[in-house]
Amino acid sequence: MTERFVLAVDFGGTKASVAAMDAAGRTLAAERLAMHPERGAEQALVRTLDTAKALIADAGADRLAAAGVASPGIVRPDGVLLAPNVPGWSRLRLQERFESALGVPALCATDVKAATLAEARWGLLRGVHTGLHLNLGTGIAVGVLVDGAVLTGAHGAAGEIGYNVVDPGDRLGPHQGHAPLEERVGGGGLGRRGRAYGGDGDAASVFALAATDPAMRAFLDETLDELAVHVTNTAILVDPERITVGGGLAESSDVVLPALARLLNRAAPFPPELMLARFAQDGALVGAAALAWDALARR
Repeated sequence: MTERFVLAVDFGGTKASVAAMDAAGRTLAAERLAMHPERGAEQALVRTLDTAKALIADAGADRLAAAGVASPGIVRPDGVLLAPNVPGWSRLRLQERFESALGVPALCATDVKAATLAEARWGLLRGVHTGLHLNLGTGIAVGVLVDGAVLTGAHGAAGEIGYNVVDPGDRLGPHQGHAPLEERVGGGGLGRRGRAYGGDGDAASVFALAATDPAMRAFLDETLDELAVHVTNTAILVDPERITVGGGLAESSDVVLPALARLLNRAAPFPPELMLARFAQDGALVGAAALAWDALARR
C-alpha cells in the first residue's frame, strides 16, 4: 500500500485509543492502553506517544500525513480546561507535543466535538445542515453542527450541557469542579444513584435490573425523563433536523431513544429525527482522524 494515513488518538478518563486511519475514516491498525490517571497526565501522554510511534513505524512512517487528537475538556493551544479527572491534564499542550514528537501537522478538539465531526464527515449527519450529536456516557454533552461546521462557541464550550443547571439553588458548578446535570444523568451518576435501588454502582446494572424490577425501572424512567427535558430544550434552541446519539448509554438505545423521543415529539415545534449514531462507540476516535485530515488541509 502507498496511500497516506493519519494518526488518530482519543484520550478518555481511563484509556486511550490510538489508530492509523485512511482518508475514508477506516481503521488500518489500532492499539488501546490504560491511562492510569492516578499516576498523572505526563506518563499517560508519554506512553500514548510511544504507542503511536510504534504503530506508525509498523504502518509505514513515510506514509504518515498528520495527527488528530480528541480529549475531554476544552482543548486550547496552551492547555485543557474543564478536565479534572487526570491530574495535570490542564497543563498539557497537546497539539505542540504531538507535532514535536511526530513531525507532522496536528489538530486537537474536545472529544464530543470530534465525534460530531465524525458523523458529519462519514456518518449520519453527513449532508445535514443543522444537526446535533448527543453523547451519553460518563460525560453528557452535545455537538452542534451548522452547515458542515461544528460550533465551538466563544470559549470552546458550546454544547457542554452536562453543566446545565438542575436546581436554581445549587451553589456548585464548573467553578467548583461540578457538572450538575452530568452528575445526575451521566453514566457515573446513574450508577451511583442506582445503588439505592439495588444496582452495583454502574449504569449497566441499572439498565439490567430495570428490565425486571419495578422500583429500578421507575428510577430509570425518572432519570431519562429528566435528561429528555434538557435534550428537548436544546433541540428547541437549535432546531436540528436530526440528532444522533452515541456513548456508553447508547448501548441501551432500545430504552434510551424512545424515552427521549416521547418528549421531543411532543414538545419540539419541529421534532427532529432521532437515531443511533453510525459511530456510536468510537466517534471521538474517528473524529480525530477527520481532524487530522483537516490539519493537513490547513497546511
